[in-house]
This record gives sequence, structure tokens and C-alpha cells, in this order.
Amino acid sequence: MAQGRLDHGPPVAVIDIGSNSIRLVVYEGLTRSPAPIFNEKVLAGLGREVQSTGLLAADAVEKAIDTLRRYRALCDTLKVKTVLGIATAACRDARNGAAFIAQAERICRTRIEVASGRREAQLSALGVVSGMHNPDGLVGDLGGGSLELIDLKGRRIRSGVTLPLGGLALQDISRRSMHKAQAFVAGALGRVDFLKAGRGRTFYAVGGAWRALAHLHIARTGYPLRVMHGYRMSTQEALKFCRLVRRTRPDKIAQIEVISSARRPLLGYAALVMEHIIRTVRPKDIVVSALGVREGLLYSLLDPAERARDPLITAARSLNILRSRAPAHGEELIRWTDGFMESSGLRESAEDRRLRHAACLLADIGWRAHPDYRGEQSLNIISNADFIGIDHPGRAFLALSVYFRHAGIANEQPSPRIREIASRHHLEGARLLGALMRVAYIVSASMPGVLPHAPLRVVRGRLVLRLPGEFAALASERVAGRLRQIGRLIGRPTHIATD
Repeated sequence: MAQGRLDHGPPVAVIDIGSNSIRLVVYEGLTRSPAPIFNEKVLAGLGREVQSTGLLAADAVEKAIDTLRRYRALCDTLKVKTVLGIATAACRDARNGAAFIAQAERICRTRIEVASGRREAQLSALGVVSGMHNPDGLVGDLGGGSLELIDLKGRRIRSGVTLPLGGLALQDISRRSMHKAQAFVAGALGRVDFLKAGRGRTFYAVGGAWRALAHLHIARTGYPLRVMHGYRMSTQEALKFCRLVRRTRPDKIAQIEVISSARRPLLGYAALVMEHIIRTVRPKDIVVSALGVREGLLYSLLDPAERARDPLITAARSLNILRSRAPAHGEELIRWTDGFMESSGLRESAEDRRLRHAACLLADIGWRAHPDYRGEQSLNIISNADFIGIDHPGRAFLALSVYFRHAGIANEQPSPRIREIASRHHLEGARLLGALMRVAYIVSASMPGVLPHAPLRVVRGRLVLRLPGEFAALASERVAGRLRQIGRLIGRPTHIATD
């Protein structure tokens, strides 16, 4: 039961100097599914006066310099050898931006790239490519100083534009007048021709201001998950909510305490921009991406083979290695369930298949918990894990599959809230996969080397578990009972063949 090992290489840090926030994120390594091991931000407000004065505010610069000194010390403490620095709209637009960056580079002891608008848009799009499975739509990255809009399909980045519509920029341009800001936003978006190409497609919302809006929406609606990445709102629902936020004083909005006090004054501007985008683009839905410029920068540094890997499977495989009794068993479980699905005649899409494979890798990560709580603990870990390349219904499928594997396929507790997220298709699939896992684990005792010799197939209309030769002794009434559960789910008689 020796644990496997992961080798992600040395940790990598990104210092992101934005128009509103300055953030340090230290990642476990440069991989397809980067896991943050440290994450801190400070709202310095560098860009709050750039539009009106052309300068980074003096007090904001002082705060930023103090923050960067701490970040460099943290990188030293964490033994980070590679520190990547990037700065966006405020530093590229301000007349004193170059001087600030020169000082920042001396403190951070690394080069800081001042990204052009085009470069920032490209990295935002790459962040969505990194974090979403087969994205198709428009990416909007709203920062403190600018809004980047990019047309994206799969890994192909199409048109892009940068507009001065960040929250701090709008606040400065409009002199805190929402009416003036509204006219400015409408005029700026009205001049972007390619926005009509987003009609009926997904709009991917990137950036802290829009994540704050989504966080508030989650709190107000009592949504079961607090995971931001992949959170989806219908266009109509998002439009109604943005109108509410734009027209209401922040201190009068229920659950506003979930948003930091420094972020609240800009919520109305973020809602205003989203409202006009919805009206102009008419997207199918709004999906929040927690990945943006920083993750796009990391993705751009990967070799082609690493980029092509599935981030969900990569993350699930890592958890399997770290937390399962025998990681090789999870890999065997994939192939074992492949054989069943291929013989069963059951329909399975490519997306269903990749989710099933991920669930197989995660099936044993809760084994160290007390037997009575393995299902509950696994459900909580999986549904809230830092996965990318998956939407929330997919998360529910993974969590419920492993929950049913431990708690039994008839057990509805403590899963009702997660079941709200799952479609009927996902729920039925999770029950079936959970039932398959219950047979696989009782036959193999969670150890590798058994499942390859114990195939489960539908043969001439009957579900047959074959236990040949030395494996025949593994047959029991308990195994037969669990096999019959699968049979009832797929409408097939069952048989254990021990010849």
C-alpha cells in the first residue's frame, strides 16, 4: 500500500501587478493542472487616477512597493527559484509606470513584463483554454483598468480588443457618476464589431470584480457549492442580478458581507459592464473562469505535449497517487469499466467517458476516513476540489459516484444539495458507476492485479462477472448481491462464472 510520488518540478511563482490588485500565487509546479500552494492579494488601487491624471497614485505606489517586498520575501521562504512578473493596464498607461516597474524589478529580483493590451487579451484567453474543456464563446477579462474581449473556440484565439472599462478606470472617467459611466460603456462596446459573433455562445467571465459578483450571487441564492470556477448563470438571471447590483447601494445589498469592503465600491461598475455585454452580445449563458492572465502565462510556457493533456484527468491522477491505497488500482478500474461499457450497449458520450475515468481515479481517496463517513468525506473533497476542465454538474457526477460507491446506491444522504446540481443523466450515471465500483472493490480488496483477470461483461443479454482459476474463491453471496444491483439498474440477469 505504498503511496505513489508526484514530481511537478520546483515551485513557480507569478507576481501579477494589476490596476486594482497585486497578487502573488505560488504554484506547486509548471504542469497542465497547476495547484496553488500559496495565494495572497493586496488591493493597492494603482490605477485609480490614471485616466484623469495620467499617473499611478503616490500612496498606491508606496503600498505596492511594500507589498512587493513582502512577496519577494515569501518567495525566498518558499524556496521559489522561478518568479514570473507581469503588469497590466495601469502600469502600461501611466507616465510614471516605467519608473515604478524598474523599482519593482529591483525588489522582486526578476523581470516584470508590462503586457500590451493585445498580449493581456491573449493571456486571458489562454487562461480560459487552460481551465475550460473545449471552450467556445467570448472571453471577457475585467480588471481595474481595462476590459479584454476575445473570441475563442477550442484552442483557437480569434479577434480581441482592449477597452478602458475596468472598474477603477470607469470610476475615474465618470467622476463616480453611474449615468456617465453607462454612456461611456455603451459607446465603447458599440464600436466592437466582433461582439455579435458571441450571440448564442458562452460568455466566459474572468477577473476579480466579476468573481465577486458571482460570489455574491451564490450567497444570495443559497447555491450548494462555493466553487467559483465553472459557475454558470443563465443570461436572463445574470441580467436581472446585474441590474439589481447596479441600482442598489452596496451597503443595502443582502449578503454583501461576503465581498471585501475594498471591492464593494466597484461592484456597480462590474455589474454595469456585464449588463451591457449581455445586451450587446446576447450570449447563451455566463460562465465564471477562475483562471485568467496568470494561468494563461503558465500555460504558454508548457510544451505542446503537456498542453494537450486533459487537466481534469491530470488532477484526478495526482489525487489518486497522493491519497489512494493503491494508485494502480484506479488505473485498472478505468479499463475494467471500459470493458463493461463497451459490452453493455449503453450510450456514453466522450464527455461521459472522461468523467467516468476521472471518477475511477478518485474512487479510493477517502479510504482513511472512518467507514461510516467515507462517502460523505469523499463527496465533500471532490465537489469542492480545485479541479479545472469541469463544470459543476460534472463535479456533482464525480462526487456522487464515489459517494454511492461507499454509502450504497440507495443512500440519499448527505447528498441532496449536490443532487440539485446534477442532471438526471448525471445522477443515473453516478448510481451505475457507484454500483460498478462496489463490485470492483469487494472483488479486488482495493488492490491491483485482480480486475484484469475478473472482467465484467454483458454476454448474450446476461451480465457476467468472470472469476477464473485462482480467482474463483473470491466469489461470495455478497459479491452476487452487489452484482444483482447492477443488473437491476441495466435490466439484465446476472451470473458469476468461476470456470
